[in-house]
Amino acid sequence: MLEKIRDLTCGYDSGFLLQDINFEVKHKELIGIIGPNGSGKTTLLRAITRLLRPKKGEIFFEGKDIWQIPLKEFFKKIAVVTQNPPVNSMSVEEFVLLGRIPHYKRFQFFETREDLEVSRRCMALTNTLRLKDKSINQLSGGERQLVSIARALTQDPKLLLLDEPTAHLDITHQVGILDLIKRLNKEFGLTVIMVLHDLNLASEYCDRLLLLNNGKMHKTGTPQEVLTYQVIEEIYNTIVIVKENPVSLKPYIFLVPEEERQKGITGRRGIEY
Repeated sequence: MLEKIRDLTCGYDSGFLLQDINFEVKHKELIGIIGPNGSGKTTLLRAITRLLRPKKGEIFFEGKDIWQIPLKEFFKKIAVVTQNPPVNSMSVEEFVLLGRIPHYKRFQFFETREDLEVSRRCMALTNTLRLKDKSINQLSGGERQLVSIARALTQDPKLLLLDEPTAHLDITHQVGILDLIKRLNKEFGLTVIMVLHDLNLASEYCDRLLLLNNGKMHKTGTPQEVLTYQVIEEIYNTIVIVKENPVSLKPYIFLVPEEERQKGITGRRGIEY
């Protein structure tokens, strides 16, 4: 597994640096990376996927520095779903089959029967098999995201990384996609790290949260430990009320409009148990 990120510092020529990141990931965990815009969430994901080389520190996967693992072997075990699924004229089945490329043998140029079976099994799992003959540009945003997850699953990964998988989707697709990710995590033992903007979704679906701010780790822990009104107000600079979801017992965050803030909300802001 992605066992450890140690003293990681990385960034861009623009000057932004993600600094001194240290955390460990356990097998079969579902971890959410949260934080304000510009805090370094996507930068961290890019470092884990080898799109960004560290300036300092190391990232270990199955006991090895990820930069010491041959690229083909690396992408047999780690799959990525990006923030903006592609829009092109490729058919859904052709797109999903791209996930099998890391498994191609030397001088293999076309998919095998096994590749087709794996891809169709993953499309069935994500409820996209019915779309296999459609072109990507005919799909809705939610369908494209599901197809991207199907492609990632055809890699047969041990670790799935997702960058805002629910961005720009309605509530039905948000819940459907996160329910699927949770099922992959629990039933199939897939370790998941995903970037989320919506704190309530992060609270409901993640085992553990990593809160970034200004390129640094601010806090890590369970949703109950991280999503307190004090922490949220400090990092997001906005007043909130945090209550307990009566069904899941996870923190639920309510925003407070300016009109209500002016009335005063003293004594109503903590989590009620």
